[in-house]
Amino acid sequence: MTTIYLVRHAEAEGNLYRIAQGHDDSNLTPRGWRQVRAVERRFADIHVDAVYSSDLYRTCATAGAVFKPKGLPLHRTTALREICVGAWERNTWGDIYQIWPEEVESFGKEPKKWFVEGAERPEDVLERVRKAVEEIAAAHPDQTVALFSHGYAIRLLLAHLQGIPLEDFGTSPIGCNTAVSCLEAENGEMRVVFRDDDSHLKTPEYLAEDKGARRAGTLESGLYYRPVQLPEQKEEFLRFAALCWKESGETAPFNSEGLLQKAERGQPLLAYSLGEAVGLIQLGAEDGSIDLLIVGEEYRNRGFGTQMIGQAVYRWRAQGCELLHISVPADKAARSFFAGNGFVAAEEQDGRLLLEKDTSFLPEYLGRADTAE
Repeated sequence: MTTIYLVRHAEAEGNLYRIAQGHDDSNLTPRGWRQVRAVERRFADIHVDAVYSSDLYRTCATAGAVFKPKGLPLHRTTALREICVGAWERNTWGDIYQIWPEEVESFGKEPKKWFVEGAERPEDVLERVRKAVEEIAAAHPDQTVALFSHGYAIRLLLAHLQGIPLEDFGTSPIGCNTAVSCLEAENGEMRVVFRDDDSHLKTPEYLAEDKGARRAGTLESGLYYRPVQLPEQKEEFLRFAALCWKESGETAPFNSEGLLQKAERGQPLLAYSLGEAVGLIQLGAEDGSIDLLIVGEEYRNRGFGTQMIGQAVYRWRAQGCELLHISVPADKAARSFFAGNGFVAAEEQDGRLLLEKDTSFLPEYLGRADTAE
């Protein structure tokens, strides 16, 4: 009998920033790396003979919790990838809800009805993942294997093995990041021993590391963004800009004309939730810079600011820049907010801090599949 541990990847940027990932590569978040350490502790005393992973970065990095401390090679395969969501990929879930509301509903509940241009059919994903797991089990008789894959792909397989048809997919549980399921395979048959266990995220060690970390970001349906249209949205832009100026501790008079001129060059974005403008983000002229980032006072503590940082991460990375920076007052709440989102102090001058966030990928987890489907 072969024992298979099926592990969902740790929290990645798309999960936190509410951006559809699919086959797109995204980095792990600070919480994600804490979850990786928790997975390593969980598997420390479990004998594992082989480790397989989808070839996407977020799963390879999570698999490092097992293959590295045990001195095993990592087998990467495209067959364990997440479902490709086609036109949805790299879009915020807020935009996806705006454009494809019916498709979002069927994606989570009745995948046989779901179709988006350029995407995989859920039934095809189930077939490739099922086939891959069966072949891996056959290649490791009477051994223990750890497989690292993705939320939707794992959910499809577990539902199938538990006799839940695609028509009733909505009744199948959703495992959190790094949730562990266990399968037993013998004589060409597989059964689920347990599924979606996250007890390693409830230990004193993990809870001590994760204490105080923000959780609200993934509870909202997601923001969507629209470029500020000047002069039509001048008043809306200046309302958020003035609030940002006030809270940044600037002592100089608020220069609305100067900010408007900067806005024409900086392509500011208004962030929306349910039709309401809730915040503003504007990138700067220098690589990686953020000039303005503000959430309206009535919309705070809901994870919106974190989602807006995601726009800076994705937009600067698309231009080849992985080091973000912003200047904030040394003694203001902004410092705490940005620190909670992975920014660290680079230097202090004249009562202000330059904060930086490194969003680069670790080369050891980059690279594509050793084996195809």
